[in-house]
Order: sequence, then structure tokens, then C-alpha cells
Amino acid sequence: MNFRRFRGRGGNQEEVSVNLTPLIDVVFLLLIFFMVSTTFTRETHLAIDLPESSGEVLQQQPKQIEITISKSGDFAVDGQGLVNGQLDTLKRALGKVSHGDNKVPLIITADANTPYQAVVTAMDAAGQLGFSNLSMTTRKDESDQ
Repeated sequence: MNFRRFRGRGGNQEEVSVNLTPLIDVVFLLLIFFMVSTTFTRETHLAIDLPESSGEVLQQQPKQIEITISKSGDFAVDGQGLVNGQLDTLKRALGKVSHGDNKVPLIITADANTPYQAVVTAMDAAGQLGFSNLSMTTRKDESDQ
């Protein structure tokens, strides 16, 4: 049996189309919803206590950790030289010396001609380990007398 297909008015077959406007509206609403509901993490900032070079002597803490950075960018933690200047090596040395106590005062002593990246690496390692009591040493300005 041969059935005839209905082709609509005029004998032409109508094109089937999907209206994408509601779909685009829903996608924009979802985008706005996720943008508004996303929680933004607040980065922790280091509390840096830079001693002034006015000649006042700061009272020395009973236990403190000192990171020394040479002119060439080599690191030493409490007088023990490190094999390289990588961030992971510095973090391991700081963790070993502090025994996990990040409340201990941390002092960064760098040569005046130390590359800035080496000082930033030391500060980054301290920040990642949670040290918040950070100081940088300076010398008294001789012309300030």
C-alpha cells in the first residue's frame, strides 16, 4: 500500500528549525549566576616589619630564623648553606629549622647587590609556609649621624 505524505500548504515541505534564542538566554543567566556565586579567595599577605636604619637597636628574639642571601643569590638558613636557590629547597630548609612552627620570627639578610628575584624567592617561601613575622635587616646610614 502506498501512502501519500502530507507536504503542507502549497506542496512544499516546511523547514524544521530550532529557535536558539531561549537557549542563549539560559546560558547567559547561568553565566551571570556562576559569576555572582563564585567565592573569590583572598590571598594572604605577609606582614613585613622593615627595621628603620635610624640607629635604634631592636630587641633580639630568643629564637629566630635567619635567611642569608649572598651577592650572587646563594641562600643560607641559620648559617647552613643550601645546595641550590630553588624555592622547594628553601622551603624544606625552613621547615626543618622551624620544626613546623611558623610563629618564629624570620629575618632576611641580603647583600645590597643581591638579585631582587632571590629576595622575592625567600619571601615567597616564607609566605607559603605561613610565616607572618618577617623582618629585613639593614645597616645604619653613615651620613645620618
